[in-house]
Amino acid sequence: MNLKKSILLFLFLTAGILNTHAQDKKFKIHTIAFYNVENLFDTINQSNYDEEYLPNRGWTSKKYNKKLNNLARVIAGIGVNDQQKEAPTVLGLSEVENKGVIDDLVKNPQIAGKDYGVIHYDSPDKRGIDVGLIYQKKFFKPTSSINIPLYIYSEGTATSKKDDKDSEDTDKIVTDASSKRVYTRDQLLVTGLLEGEEVHFIVNHWPSRSGGEKRSSPYREAAGRLNRKIMDSLFKINPNAKIITMGDLNDGTTNKSVKEGIGAKLKKSEVKKFGIYNPFEQMANEGHATLFYRDSGDIFDQMMVSEPYIRNDFSGWQYWKAGIYNKQFLIQTTGQYKGYPLRNSAS
Repeated sequence: MNLKKSILLFLFLTAGILNTHAQDKKFKIHTIAFYNVENLFDTINQSNYDEEYLPNRGWTSKKYNKKLNNLARVIAGIGVNDQQKEAPTVLGLSEVENKGVIDDLVKNPQIAGKDYGVIHYDSPDKRGIDVGLIYQKKFFKPTSSINIPLYIYSEGTATSKKDDKDSEDTDKIVTDASSKRVYTRDQLLVTGLLEGEEVHFIVNHWPSRSGGEKRSSPYREAAGRLNRKIMDSLFKINPNAKIITMGDLNDGTTNKSVKEGIGAKLKKSEVKKFGIYNPFEQMANEGHATLFYRDSGDIFDQMMVSEPYIRNDFSGWQYWKAGIYNKQFLIQTTGQYKGYPLRNSAS
């Protein structure tokens, strides 16, 4: 049984601040995070793809509002500790139906005071789910955003057969009968100023493993290549571009889509100019996970940073550390799946 993904990811960025006494150096911290909010649909019938999430199918306003409350509770606590008191400055989201549900989320009383802005574009995904990004307006000022489509095509008939980590995956691959195009989520690129310094965020939700891991792998490999192409285009404009790519990749840290498509490295020492560092590969090696299947864990949700974030010159914002947000209230405490992530729902 595939129980994903109420656990989410975050990483910290720091910048040194020198006071009047040079030896008195302090650091400012920003939390950047990613959260798969799992089928965040409203109760309004807007397409042929939200039939499961309508009042006549049991998806009521009461359940919708409870889900919003649950999600906002999590967001308010991501990365908060003795050193960092703020909720995430920037948060990438996946599995949102439309901009309206994100607007409803950021208006929730638990996070409304953070004054989050919303960036979202409708994608051609046949399930009707998209990616998006929210940001605290007082810290981050967007200067541009664009949704970049992933063009992939099926060589054969689409199938709903599942294996490997696909047991309860509702994220079926759907093709267009005439062109055989596989309609999936766009990749969202947002550029802006984080307290004056230009940074870039790419939010991803790559094609699922529906039809089997091997059969569907070429789709995710194509997604990895597109991600790399976006980053290379940013490096061409600015060789020192600070990029964070994040999302539900539906692949692990060592799959071809990540290691070859993006070119992500395990160790900072392996990262060369224009390279990408993946802190979650080491976490996977240590047994951490964001989903489980037959008692085997993996990390499909990942965040990676470009080489300028890990330089030793400490110029501007720098990567500090990363983590998986797995507070006790997000973990199943009883029954057959004790210790597994809870599905994030209205329960």
